[in-house]
Amino acid sequence: MLENIRLSFQGLWSHKMRSFLTMLGIIIGIAAIIAIVSTIKGTNEQIKENLIGSGDNTVNVQLYQGDNTYELDYYGVPDGVPVITEEVREKILELGHVEGASLYTSREAYNVVYYQNAGLSGGQIRGIDRNYLDACNYIVKKGRGFTESDYKNFRKVAVLDEDSAETLFQGEEPVGKTLEIQREPFTVVGVITKSSKFEPVINNIDEYYTYAESNNGAVYVPDTTWPMLYGYDEPQSLVLRLDSVDNMTVAGREASAILNTGLNVSDDTIKYKADDLLKQAEDIQKLSQSTNTMLIWIAGISLLVGGIGVMNIMLVSVTERTQEIGLKKAIGARKGNILGQFLTEAAVLTSLGGLIGVIVGIVLAEVISKMTNTLVAISVPAAILAVAFSMAIGIVFGLLPSYKAANLDPIEALRHE
Repeated sequence: MLENIRLSFQGLWSHKMRSFLTMLGIIIGIAAIIAIVSTIKGTNEQIKENLIGSGDNTVNVQLYQGDNTYELDYYGVPDGVPVITEEVREKILELGHVEGASLYTSREAYNVVYYQNAGLSGGQIRGIDRNYLDACNYIVKKGRGFTESDYKNFRKVAVLDEDSAETLFQGEEPVGKTLEIQREPFTVVGVITKSSKFEPVINNIDEYYTYAESNNGAVYVPDTTWPMLYGYDEPQSLVLRLDSVDNMTVAGREASAILNTGLNVSDDTIKYKADDLLKQAEDIQKLSQSTNTMLIWIAGISLLVGGIGVMNIMLVSVTERTQEIGLKKAIGARKGNILGQFLTEAAVLTSLGGLIGVIVGIVLAEVISKMTNTLVAISVPAAILAVAFSMAIGIVFGLLPSYKAANLDPIEALRHE
């Protein structure tokens, strides 16, 4: 086998230009497939990051009425929805893949939060428990977060995120200032930010509206002060921090099932559901799957053309080396030896073309990324599979020429001019 490989490289080197032109179809096909697969994978990752957020493995479980979140501002507090207890939260924490869990209440912040003449419009106000900042991967940028004393003593204090701080204070230092929330004074004690910043790529108006709400900011208060602003025993939402984005769907479904066991509502459309952003991302990815498959098949045609080129050049090689084959058979070479030599030569030719194609494909993917400003993700399994597939092409399309060489009559071969 090693001798056959050595002879194959020797033959390729002695006919460099012919070998390169023969490999060109394989190189183009493999390069096209690697570039397409890398772009598809990168686009899918971009879709997932846009919807979920880079590195933000959190999922919200909220009260729904039918397909829409239950609007407390319009419908009021529904009967039969109990307050989620600490025991229930602890039970949810025991679910697989869940690393953190927090309870919160939430309302739209339309015309309810002011600092002097500046108001927060379009954001949210949330009453959060002691676990919220940790569960949502927030860190304190200025001032402090909420302390145990804030909760126990029902202090009217607030924490802002960067967007709400900029909207309300417009560059002024917010810590220590007093906000007006529902006409109640709250002292700002801190400004928080995500531990890993993420800016979604917005390409159209639909995506703008998808992400606009999260960019309008939020104001956070201790959940013990929430009744001063709205009411007692309002339905809560749950946020889960998971060990991986890929586990969002399962964990959200399991947590929703636990919360729904405590419901006693007359309207059976009212129930807890998880914001299944991972499923949304997968649905969007499926929309372009047929187009992506078609592109890969088109690129595969060039591999077929490359394989036919390999068969052609191997038939030429057999014709050129007829006397060499006859001599080898005359001194005792068997059919298997001749067959193995030519199959190895075809496999080496296409494998080398496959390796070059992978390199060209990676470079092409990076060029596409720079030119179109899209994310690409190189698929190592696809690269390995491409090289293996190119080797298989060499064996399949080299089989006929190799079989022809192995079955040459040694006497007629030696007579060949």
